Amino acid sequence: MTRRMLTKTLTRVGAATALVLLSAPMLTGCATSKNKADTQYVARDVSTLYNSGKSRLDRRQYKLAAALFDEVERQHPYSPWARRAQLMSAFSYYMNSDYAESISASQRFLSIHTGNKDAPYAYYLIALCYYEQIADVTRDQKITQQALDSLGELIRRYPDTRYAADARLKVDLVNDHLAGKEMEVGRFYQRRGQWLAATLRFRSVIDRYQTTTHTPEALERLVESYLSLGIPAEAQKAAAVLGANYPGSKWYARSYKLMQQHGSKA
Repeated sequence: MTRRMLTKTLTRVGAATALVLLSAPMLTGCATSKNKADTQYVARDVSTLYNSGKSRLDRRQYKLAAALFDEVERQHPYSPWARRAQLMSAFSYYMNSDYAESISASQRFLSIHTGNKDAPYAYYLIALCYYEQIADVTRDQKITQQALDSLGELIRRYPDTRYAADARLKVDLVNDHLAGKEMEVGRFYQRRGQWLAATLRFRSVIDRYQTTTHTPEALERLVESYLSLGIPAEAQKAAAVLGANYPGSKWYARSYKLMQQHGSKA
């Protein structure tokens, strides 16, 4: 299991655990247990709807659960349970990987209940929905940037919450992913001999993502690019930074060899 796959699994567990803190005991009242009766759009009391949704959620029937929680809000918009049902709906959509619906439900909750004590969780769900859609570095990274923005907004608004603590960990992973995309593009330019374009990409990694795992390689690739551009002085600066910060890495060994071949010291 890769680091990202493990993180996504733990994320779902964490989201579910957090929801337990927001959940309340099922409302007293008679709740139906038949599938068709659960999903029919007929007028029902709030306890029947909410309890049916909670029952479906417990049985991991997430799509049905979301539909029932949506009905709580639609049929009983002024009930105190409508607010809770909105979050339960958003969570159910998230667990069913219906990320667009989960984001929409969370945003609706925030627009109606600004400043509510459960608002941090709604922001957290939005961030998770973007985070779990992060694509491979060979694909467009729009979603990745949206994940980073959403995580950052959660941290800014609620820095002392448990959700912000988890968001900070995910920000590191997202930055590593964005840096990986820059490296992928930079290596592409290198293979085509477009050294200036490659240099700009590697510089971006060092300037914007210097705490990521890609920094040593970016510095070594800069050495290659600067030497190919005929700028040995800049290559030597990059090699010196690499040697000072990553002296035992394979990337420093490669840059040292390159500088020796060009008659310079790393």
